[in-house]
Amino acid sequence: MPQRLVITLANNFELCFNIRDTPLAELWLERMSQRLAWPMDNPDRFYGFGTAQQEQDRATSMIQQCIATINSHQHIIDREFEYTQDGLNYLHNIFERYHGLLDQQTSEYWLSAPDTVRQALANLNLAVHRCETAMAEPCPRFVCTWFGMPKTKQLDVDTMKTYGELEIKFGTVYLNYCEIGKTVEDLSHDNDIYIGDDAFRPFGYYSADFNVAFYDWDLNKKLASMQQYIQQHQEFFLAHSIESVYNVKAQPLRFPVADLEYTGTQQQLISQIRSRQLVREVNIL
Repeated sequence: MPQRLVITLANNFELCFNIRDTPLAELWLERMSQRLAWPMDNPDRFYGFGTAQQEQDRATSMIQQCIATINSHQHIIDREFEYTQDGLNYLHNIFERYHGLLDQQTSEYWLSAPDTVRQALANLNLAVHRCETAMAEPCPRFVCTWFGMPKTKQLDVDTMKTYGELEIKFGTVYLNYCEIGKTVEDLSHDNDIYIGDDAFRPFGYYSADFNVAFYDWDLNKKLASMQQYIQQHQEFFLAHSIESVYNVKAQPLRFPVADLEYTGTQQQLISQIRSRQLVREVNIL
């Protein structure tokens, strides 16, 4: 079994990770072994490394570019951009309706749209999440995904219960949520009134896609508000066989596969990454 993950950032700055010796990590490595058939997309998906103003300016610019490109094909976004959670929920719903879920890209808009507009719709999702990150407490992280790689593998319930964790740890590599939709965690955080029934997607599918956290967070702190949200929307969640936040389909679990080797302080490392926000290579050794 391979032992290390090496990620090369701009200026040939390397981050080295020890891959965990677990069945979960083996599942991820199998997907990683297939990744080279698809290009890495958006290698600059770094969040929370700049100042609050820098992050907001970057997010606003990205989302306005997406809106302009999308509306140039057909004017489907009829609200002025509002840097509020409600405004972002509205745009996320636009993305879901016109881009379509991973297995439901059949809208008339999508089928008639040129590639530039399709890409803008895909980027709208990223832009919304960048805006949400900029509005929240800084949680530095970056995400690696491979464009077009099929999302066909699912974690079974026993694996999720055994290896899912309710604590985010600095320098840990986690499986990335790779569906189009929202989890209970997302719904309760966003108080989303726009999302449709078919866009509720608990974590299940996985791919080579991963994210790396450069912060610590106890996810147990979210459970009370998530349980309250479930109770407020009891009929909806009962239809999905969810009675409480302790159902594995509702818990805000993270699925770790590797851990960073580093010296110095966390702030020193974050500072080094701040000036190198571009993934150039990802290698398994």
